[in-house]
Amino acid sequence: MNIMDFNVKKLAADAGTFLSRAVQFTEEKLGQAEKTELDAHLENLLSKAECTKQWTEKIMKQTEVLLQPNPNARIEEFVYEKLDRKAPSRLNNPELLGQYMIDAGNEFGPGTAYGNALIKCGETQKRIGAADRELMQTAAINFLTPLRNFIEGDYKTISKERKLLQNKRLDLDAAKARSKKARAAEAKAASDQELRITQSEFDRQAEITRLLLEGISSTHAHHLRCLNDFVEAQMTYYAQCYQYMLDLQKQLGSFPSNFLSNNNQSLSSVQNVSTPSVSESTPLPVAGNSVVTSGFTELKASSGSRKARVLYDYDAANSSELSLLADEVITVYSVLGMDSDWLMGERGTQKGKVPITYLELLN
Repeated sequence: MNIMDFNVKKLAADAGTFLSRAVQFTEEKLGQAEKTELDAHLENLLSKAECTKQWTEKIMKQTEVLLQPNPNARIEEFVYEKLDRKAPSRLNNPELLGQYMIDAGNEFGPGTAYGNALIKCGETQKRIGAADRELMQTAAINFLTPLRNFIEGDYKTISKERKLLQNKRLDLDAAKARSKKARAAEAKAASDQELRITQSEFDRQAEITRLLLEGISSTHAHHLRCLNDFVEAQMTYYAQCYQYMLDLQKQLGSFPSNFLSNNNQSLSSVQNVSTPSVSESTPLPVAGNSVVTSGFTELKASSGSRKARVLYDYDAANSSELSLLADEVITVYSVLGMDSDWLMGERGTQKGKVPITYLELLN
């Protein structure tokens, strides 16, 4: 029974305190009551903390968008994180593109120039996808997690103590108002005693809040180190991607600039100029195509064969031709009656005509 009486009294006291604060807050808003102002230093600290919280949230959310552009995937990762479970592993966008390219290359045939190039591009895209995954993991651990810990940990504590400070301030101002209204000596003494207690509690809470807020400078220093880690992770990622693409470019080779310009000119003029039909097996124009080098002349005059390195990828126009891959070495020889711009090429059991402008004879 005594415990129940105590609980009822405590509930009544808490209700009275809440009502007193509500009345004080309302009268302040209406300009009917005085308000104790916080000192300038504490106000500056509160403003700095609120500013830090707002920008940290914005930076954190946009970093998440940068690392994972798919909103559905972000929601899924958030749900699994809250459930303290690991999200199912799935291919990211570069890895998925890479797999499609590899599958297409195998479908078209690894022995064709286009199919082989697709496979090489697909493998590079999958390496970029792996680098992308590593960037996400590194950034999440070294950058996003510290920012989230501040929002969900340190700032929540600051907000809690700030709210307590606001309540203690309302209690203090309500006590000041009652002290001014007290007339009888006994009531005045009780009001003054209450005022001293509330002033002491307010000062104590203000000091606690100030100490917490001064830790924001340390938070900035910690976030600066995390930002450096994030920049370093990005630098590593982009350097890896750049190296992967350089390697891919070397594997694929490139066409001569005059071939590209001539090809573009032919495309732009085909609509306006009527040109005679050209056989599909005619080699593409390349610098020096009209002049056969002495090495090729000697080969054509002899009945022997030579090794030749392929300069550029070449797609066979028909079944009588042989597709070529840049940098591969094939065997070439001349056949009686063959056009001067062509030789017969062999790669293992594969055989077909090849344009000499795509070849470099080896000693």
